[in-house]
Amino acid sequence: MKIRNILLAAAAALTFIGSAQAAEVAPMRGHAIDLGDLSGTAYYTVENGAFHVVATIAREGEHTLPIRFETTLAPGQSVVLSTPHELGYAADAVEIVRLNDAVIMHKSPATN
Repeated sequence: MKIRNILLAAAAALTFIGSAQAAEVAPMRGHAIDLGDLSGTAYYTVENGAFHVVATIAREGEHTLPIRFETTLAPGQSVVLSTPHELGYAADAVEIVRLNDAVIMHKSPATN
């Protein structure tokens, strides 16, 4: 029974790691954002040493205006974009992180 629990825990961990793959984003190159019913792109520009991040998202399949989010990240800073679900279900979330001179985007665990 103990070995079975260990194997199940290992399988769950590998599934989580596989779904949380990070991608380095180059300046002025759009990267897809998937937040469940919302999707869009994010990119950044370098302005006087600051990384200006712009994310634009919209609801899929509807003719609504998109939402644009902008922020400036210093080294070590991050921002999380998320969409909630029903109580008890994890939100869809993407974290955008500045690590020195790189910007990394990855799926992020989020709570409601």
